[in-house]
Amino acid sequence: MREMGREREATKVAYTVEQLVAFNRYNPDILPDLENYVNDQVSSQTYSLDANLCLLRLYQFEPEKMSSQIVARILVKALMAMPAPDFSLCLFLIPERVQMEEQFKTLIVLSHYLETGRFRQFWDEAAKSRHIVEAVPGFEQAIQGYAVHVLSLTYQNIPRTVLAEAINIEGLSLDKFLEHQVANSGWVIEKSQGRGQLIVLPRNEFNDPALKKNAADSVPLEHITRIFPILS
Repeated sequence: MREMGREREATKVAYTVEQLVAFNRYNPDILPDLENYVNDQVSSQTYSLDANLCLLRLYQFEPEKMSSQIVARILVKALMAMPAPDFSLCLFLIPERVQMEEQFKTLIVLSHYLETGRFRQFWDEAAKSRHIVEAVPGFEQAIQGYAVHVLSLTYQNIPRTVLAEAINIEGLSLDKFLEHQVANSGWVIEKSQGRGQLIVLPRNEFNDPALKKNAADSVPLEHITRIFPILS
C-alpha cells in the first residue's frame, strides 16, 4: 500500500510540474519548483527532459540563482538517457564559464567516452568521480544498459572479457547477468577455443548485413551513425 501511495504521489508531482512548464515556461518564479523536481527525479529514479531543459533556460535568465549541484544532477540524468542526445541538449544551455568547473569538465569527458564507445576509459574515469555519479541512484545500471545496447547494434559475437569490460562487471556478478540475458534477451553462450566464453547476440538489422540490407529503407538516420566497430 505504501508503494502504491508513493506512485500516486510521484504521478501527481509530475503532472503539476508539466503544468508549470506548459504555462510558465519563462517565469523565474517556478525555479524552486523545478529544482525540487530535479531532486524528486533523483530520489524516485524518474526523468523529465522537458522540465530539466526548462530549468536550464531559466538559469540563463537568472544566472545568480544557478545551483551547480542541480545542474550536475541534470547532466548525470541526461547521461543515463543515452543513446538519446539529452546530454548535448542540456549542455547547450549551460554557459561556457560554468562548463569549465571541474565537475562539469568531468561529465563532458564521460559523455565523450560513451559516445565513442570507450567503455573501459569511461568506467575508470567514473570511478575517480564517484561523488558526482553515485549521487544519482541507478547510474551504473543505466550505463550498463547503454553499453549492451551499443554492443547489440555492433556485434554478433563478443568474448566474455569484452562484455565484462564494457559493463564493468566480473566474476559471479557477470555470471548472474549472463543468466538473466540468456533467459530474457535471447543471448547464447558458447565455448571459444582457448578464449573462454563467447556470447552470441541476437541478430538484428544493425549487426547482421543480410538483415540490414532488407531493412535499409527503414533504418532511422540517428541509428546509422552508430553502426561501426567501437571496441578495440
